[in-house]
Amino acid sequence: MWYGEYIHKLDKKDRFVLPAKFRGKIKAFESKIFYITRGLEGCLFMFSQDVWQALEEKLKNVSFTKQEGRSFNRLYFSGAQEIEIDSQGRVFIPSYLKEFSQIKRDIVIVGVGDRIEIWDKECWARFYQENKKKFESAAENLFI
Repeated sequence: MWYGEYIHKLDKKDRFVLPAKFRGKIKAFESKIFYITRGLEGCLFMFSQDVWQALEEKLKNVSFTKQEGRSFNRLYFSGAQEIEIDSQGRVFIPSYLKEFSQIKRDIVIVGVGDRIEIWDKECWARFYQENKKKFESAAENLFI
């Protein structure tokens, strides 16, 4: 499970270094393969191989006869990129995903349970400001 909020920068090759706590966890994984794709609210989602495979299985069962399911799967899977985390813990962000998420140079890496989210720093600040006031009411509604 992934937790925390970390501020990082992309290097000149559009790579970032995962937080040390994340790199420590990854050392125990059998596979260093991850998947990065378009997320929601303008961020990128990054999944370990086992979580990605479980999600892929669920999404395979979405009926292709339903327009909403087709559209979601097209955008989700066409945006996906298999990546391998290098020995220094660096992750490459393809240009089309950088453009989608409006990432310039400063990013925020957020651990959200079973996934890692990658945000442009300004987009994260805006999301946080808009949603921090809703945090308590969401807790009341979600945990009844």
